[in-house]
Order: sequence, then C-alpha cells, then structure tokens
Amino acid sequence: MIWKITSLIFHRPKQVLSSISNPFSRQRILLSTFPANSPDLKTLCSNRQLKEALLEMGIQGLEVEFQGYDSVLTECISQTAIREGQRVHAHMIKTCYEPPVYLRTRLIVLYNKCRCLDDARRVLDEMPERNVVSWTAMISGYSQRGYASEALHLFVEMLMSGTAPNEFTFATVLTSCTSSSGFQLGRQIHSLVIKTSFESHIFVGSSLLDMYAKAGKICEARRVFDGLPERDVVSCTAIISGYAQLGLDEEALDLFRRLQREGMRSNYVTYASVLTALSGLAALDHGRQVHSHVLRAKLPFYVVLQNSLIDMYSKCGSLTYSRRIFDSMPERTVISWNAMLVGYSKHGLGREAVELFKLMKEENKVKPDSVTFLAVLSGCSHGGMEDRGLEIFYEMVNQKDGFEPEIEHYGCVVDLFGRAGRVEEAFEFIKKMPFEPTAAIWGSLLGACRVHQNVHIGEFVARRLLEIESENAGNYVILSNLYASAGRWDDVRTVRELMKEKAVIKEPGRSWIELDQTLHTFHASDRSHPRKEEVFAKVRELSIKIKEAGYVPELSCVLYDVDDEQKEKILQGHSEKLALAFGLICTPGGTPVRIIKNLRICVDCHNFAKFLSMVYGREVSLRDKNRFHHIVGGTCSCGDYW
Repeated sequence: MIWKITSLIFHRPKQVLSSISNPFSRQRILLSTFPANSPDLKTLCSNRQLKEALLEMGIQGLEVEFQGYDSVLTECISQTAIREGQRVHAHMIKTCYEPPVYLRTRLIVLYNKCRCLDDARRVLDEMPERNVVSWTAMISGYSQRGYASEALHLFVEMLMSGTAPNEFTFATVLTSCTSSSGFQLGRQIHSLVIKTSFESHIFVGSSLLDMYAKAGKICEARRVFDGLPERDVVSCTAIISGYAQLGLDEEALDLFRRLQREGMRSNYVTYASVLTALSGLAALDHGRQVHSHVLRAKLPFYVVLQNSLIDMYSKCGSLTYSRRIFDSMPERTVISWNAMLVGYSKHGLGREAVELFKLMKEENKVKPDSVTFLAVLSGCSHGGMEDRGLEIFYEMVNQKDGFEPEIEHYGCVVDLFGRAGRVEEAFEFIKKMPFEPTAAIWGSLLGACRVHQNVHIGEFVARRLLEIESENAGNYVILSNLYASAGRWDDVRTVRELMKEKAVIKEPGRSWIELDQTLHTFHASDRSHPRKEEVFAKVRELSIKIKEAGYVPELSCVLYDVDDEQKEKILQGHSEKLALAFGLICTPGGTPVRIIKNLRICVDCHNFAKFLSMVYGREVSLRDKNRFHHIVGGTCSCGDYW
C-alpha cells in the first residue's frame, strides 16, 4: 500500500529524483520553487489542518526534516488517520529520508492505534536500532488488541536482544499474562521486576496485582497492593475489582470504605467495581448511596458505569430503577441490553424480556449476542412462555438472526420443557442435541423430575450426574427429595449413605438481610449473631403460627438420619428462616422483607416464606442462586418451580 501511495505524492517527480543525486541542484530547485512565506508544517498541524499539512509536505519534498515529520505524524496519531499516516511514511521512503529511532517508534504507535499491527511489526523489524520505547510500543499494541502470546514472545525477544525493560514495559506486558501458561510467565516476570527494583513503581504494582487478581490469586494481589509505597486510583480500583470479580463482595466493600477514609479519589471504574460487589450482596441501600456519590461527584456517565447501575438495581430487586437508567441512556451497548434482559429474566418477567428483545431488534443499532439470546430464552422459561421461547430458539437454529445456538441455549430449551411439565420431551431433546449434555443440563432435567415427580427419568438423570460430578451435594439433595416425594424412604437412606461414603459435604447456607445500611449475615443454625436467642424464638413463634394456616415442614429436605422432631429443629435453623425472622423483628408491619441466599432455596424454606407472607401480610423478596422469588399473599412469582 505504501509503495502505491509514494507514486502519487509529488508534483515534480523528475525534479525530485534528480535533486537526490545532486545536493546543489536540490537546493536551487527548492529555493526557486517554494515561496518565502510558505506555511510551517508545525503551525498547520497545531491548527489540526492535516490535509493542508500533507499538501505542504508534498510541496516541500526533500526539505521536510525531523520537526516537520514529527508534527504531521503526531497529528495523524491524534486523528487516527491511517491513510494520511501512510502518506507520511511513503514520503520518507520516496525521499530516502532515514528517520531516527524516535520517528520510527512514532510510526509503530500510529499503526498500532489504527489496528495495523502487521505494518507496525514490519517497521519494528526493519529498524536498524531499537530502544526500550520501540519495543514497548509494539508490545503494547499486541496487548491492547488481545494478542497476548505475541506480546509475551516479543518481550522475550527484547530481553534476548539485550534491551533492559523499563516500568512501562513491565506494566504493559503483565496485562498479557492472563492464560494459565501466561500466568506462569507472569510469575517469572514478577521475579524480574523484583530483581530490577521496579516492584514499588505504581504502574508496575497495579499491573501485578491485576494479574494476580484475574488469576484468582487474591492473596498475592493483596500482598502486592499492601507493599506499594504509594497508591493511585488505578491500583485501588484494581484490588477492589479483584475482590468483586471473585465474589468476595464483603471484602471489596470493606476495602472501598477503608480507602475512602484514607482519602482515595474514586473514578467511574472504581464505582463500577463497588456496584458489582453490592450486586452480589443485594445491598440496595448501599447501592443507592453509591449512586448518590456518583451524582454528587458529577462524574461523566460512562456506559460501563450505567451498565453497572442497571445490574445493581435489578439484582437488588428494584427493576423500576434499572429500567429508568436504561431508558435514559444516550447510548447503549449490547451489555446494556443484556443487563436489562437478564434482570427481567431473573425476576420471571418473561413478557417484558420478550418485548425488550423485540425493541432491540426494531432499533437495529446493536446486534444481539449469545448472552442476549440466553437471557430471552431464560425469561421465557421463568415466565411460563415456553411456546414463544421455542419459537425464538428455532429461529436461531434456522439462523434467522445470523446466530447459531450454543450448548447453553440448548440448556435453556431443556429448562423450558421441564418447567412446562414436558419432562419426556426434555429427555428426548437432550438425546438429539448436537452437543454432549453438561452437568448443568442434566441438573435442570433432574429439577424438573423432582417438581413433576417423574422418578423413572429422574433416577437415570441422577446416575449420569453422579458420574459427572459426584462431589456436588445439590444432586444428592434433589434425588433424595424425589425419592421422598414418592415415599421411597429406603432409597432416601441409600442416598444419605452414598453421601457419607463419598464424603460429600453440602456447602454451608448463608443468607443476608440489609437493615439501616447494615448487612446482617446468618449461617445455618447460626449462634454467632448478637440477637440469636431472640431470632430463634421468633422462628419458633412463626412456625407455630403458620402451621395453623396449613404449613407442614418438608422433612425430606433434611438428609440426616434422625427422628422427625430433630429434622424439624434442623429445618428451623436454615439461614433464610433466621434472616426472615430477624427482618420481621426489626421492621414495622407491612414493610417488604428482602433476603439474599448464597444457594438454591430449599422446598421447606420456600413454603415457609409463602405461608409467612400470607399470614403476616408481608411481601417477601428472596434472591437465591438461580433467580428472584417475589412472594405476595402466599403466591410466589416462580410458580413453585425453580
């Protein structure tokens, strides 16, 4: 491309070529050709007159020197003007100008910014000498475009050439140490950082802790963070984001508060990370407080921050606020649409999800992706719209929207059939799938078998699940419930014994409730809460009261081989019951109670919440691992299927 451009640049090619071989004639031609008041290239570029600067460059021909090239290249980079930048490069070649290292590096920067990595690499490879800035510019280009392997290989090549990396090189290359093999190299780079005394540099430290956090090594990330002699908003945000992305929401929130007290100034990325943590905790009051902080700080409303607000409000059970933010956005990305669609889906609002999906297609500004279709199909499933969901799925199969379904979309269809009670159809659908069924798909079908009491298919599915993930206690629980609902108590005991034999331990249940901007956490049979006696007494009181309305404890939810009285006592210690009881103690009558659970809510606690809502006239919003349960007057939005 550059060689094509070179033939178009000069108005007097013969004069120029002859002047190259004769410096005296070159001077004469230039003196007679250019007017005395010819505009300066630097002045034209500072006024952003790139087109005029290029014309002037063509007129000046061989007279263009370092400062002129630097000015024009800088403006090309500023405007991301690839064609104009290529003309500058061609001009250098045509005039046999030998650019110094600095200008060659500027060419690398230009090509990288314009996504022409091959051209940038060619410039680097052709450089007679390179400095650390040249190498770093090319490594940065690869890193920013996601070419991690190329960035790491080039870094190794740089070391072999004898060029010592600086703080910017380390900060750049560490961002490419993301895969398992890349992480191992990242640890080696960390050793080199220590040897060259760059560990305390803020840019390098931020990249190091980000690398460790993304690899799930949060303790190492925190050690790097604590060892920084000074911290900026980037390093503080990186560690908060690391905690939030790993689901360590309380730790992220605690660190944010501490850093705020120490005077940290937050930017939009910091707030987005904190909102992610608050989404995990479903801490609505804290979320509103952060939203107010953002408004008071008068931060620009970047799309990523607005997306985080949509996600936070929907996961805290406030879809009205989510939609208000979504509707006010001047620009929406596919993530914005997906956040709103997932919100509707998790709340069981299938009709709203389908309507929003229809609006997305009508606007035709953003193309749906895999998550978009997952959210819509899941919304149809949770909202009891199996026919519409199947219609959307088969449109995908026929590639009507130019998108071919993946295994997760097939999983949604299994869930659709299961929720509609079409267990046999779901089973046959799995057999005909072009993918090998995952544990998640078999688990979805097993849940359907439990709800619709299809023991025959349930047993087969359970066997497959125990082969795939024998350590998952949830599968044993559902199978035990299935046997119990069919009165097969010997099989229930067999499942319990199998759990003991395999040493399967059920993940401890935890529930949260936020009151007066304080987050109260309850564990199963929790005795650590300062008001524990009052809470347990309230649970017993609630149990007696709702039994009068027809509540019967679901003893099959207890997998221990104990008598019925002890089973009921174990059920009363479930974390969601403790949180519900505490909510009723601490809030006035008629106030909605909002609970979040780390696991899937058990059948007994679901029934308990329904009867409590009916007897005490309380609206209960309970978010478990899978979805939201909005319970009003004894009726749940999930339709008793979750």
